[in-house]
Amino acid sequence: MRPVKIAYIGGGSKLWARSFMQDLALDPDLTGEVALYDIDLPAAERNRKIGTLIHQKPEARSKFIYTVAETLEKALTGADYVLISILPGTFVEMRSDVHAPEKYGIYQSVGDTAGPGGVLRAMRTNPIYEGFAEAIRAYCPDAWVLNLTNPMSACVKTLYQVFPEIKAFGCCHEVFHTQDFLCCVLREATGIEAGRRDIWTDVSGINHFTWITGARYMDTDIMALLPEFVERHFEEGFNESGPVDEYLTNTFAYANRVKMDMWRRYGALGAAGDRHLAEFMDNTWYLRDPETVRRWKFALTTVDWRESNQARQIAESVEMSEGRREIPLNPSGEELVRILRGLAGLETVVTNVNLPNRGQMPGLPLGSIVETNCVFTHGTVSPVAAPPLPLGALSLVRRCSDNVDLTCQGTLERDTDKLFAAFLNQPLCSTLTLPDAKSLFTEMCQNTKAYLSPYYDL
Repeated sequence: MRPVKIAYIGGGSKLWARSFMQDLALDPDLTGEVALYDIDLPAAERNRKIGTLIHQKPEARSKFIYTVAETLEKALTGADYVLISILPGTFVEMRSDVHAPEKYGIYQSVGDTAGPGGVLRAMRTNPIYEGFAEAIRAYCPDAWVLNLTNPMSACVKTLYQVFPEIKAFGCCHEVFHTQDFLCCVLREATGIEAGRRDIWTDVSGINHFTWITGARYMDTDIMALLPEFVERHFEEGFNESGPVDEYLTNTFAYANRVKMDMWRRYGALGAAGDRHLAEFMDNTWYLRDPETVRRWKFALTTVDWRESNQARQIAESVEMSEGRREIPLNPSGEELVRILRGLAGLETVVTNVNLPNRGQMPGLPLGSIVETNCVFTHGTVSPVAAPPLPLGALSLVRRCSDNVDLTCQGTLERDTDKLFAAFLNQPLCSTLTLPDAKSLFTEMCQNTKAYLSPYYDL
């Protein structure tokens, strides 16, 4: 096939870019150029060196050249595919997003999608994405756009608000871990060893608040095995990738007690990590305080941890780019390159992504960004109609989906009244008084005004 051009916005990425470069190097059919664009030019240059070294390894199967684009226009011109993974703002802003609400009794385990932190992050991110949408329309209107940035739903919604004809979707790996969890259910009940790509799951919801209503392996109904599994493991918890108490030392680990509780309550299985799922529900349920979080066996990811982790990743990138650290070449388990293969017509791929609702998600408005299975093949993306969610689960999702739509309307119109309405309606803000909610919203806006004042009258 012909060489392709991939524009990577946020090309200095310390995590997603490295995984993508490794998977790309292992693909035997794709070839071309990856143009890295980042406002942090040295970070993009490091990734250029890392990508070049990866593709020079004897086990690399594809031929890609890596370049650094000094402008967004140069990166996008002629691009067939655009990947976007950026950090909107700095950890100074994220510290306010995550920790400012704590003095009002609001704890967030992630703080980048829902809750007060999700609204403030969207207020910073959406105007940037308006610019991306305009640039894509100007320089590569026919390119496929793969978004990796959170808040995922708000980012994808903004792209379509500005450029309705854009061919964009959002990619997230949270459902994959729940599919691994279901493979453990299957193995324990039947002895069958299967990987997540061997099973079929009915996926529906919004990003980070997805649900699985059906799961099968050949003629085995895995969901029928869940009641006994949940009964056996609920109190202690179950971790599909390590020891149950891993959450005590790994901020991303959890024991799946939240998703099992969701199954008990609503008859559908939460299909994201417990850290994400908890943020879409009333703050007295799972996130009342740190002790409640410990009882549910997941962790609060602090910005202190994120800062130290980023410093470690930067140090690794420097060592890799200078040839002082070995660069592994192992498949990451992510789906980005498989999706590119599907779009290129090399195979047919079915996976979950985020797209405007065209009817694939019953019960949510058309145009809202929803996460369901989609079929990728020969330059087309076709959403798969999902079975309806149980009404109790749907009511939770509908509230959070409406909040995304209202947030995006508020950012597009620069209307802080609408943004405050979306902020107030967050389930995590359910215990705030009206005066406290207004005070917190104002404080968080002021804390991050360096990134907000160009767009909003604060």
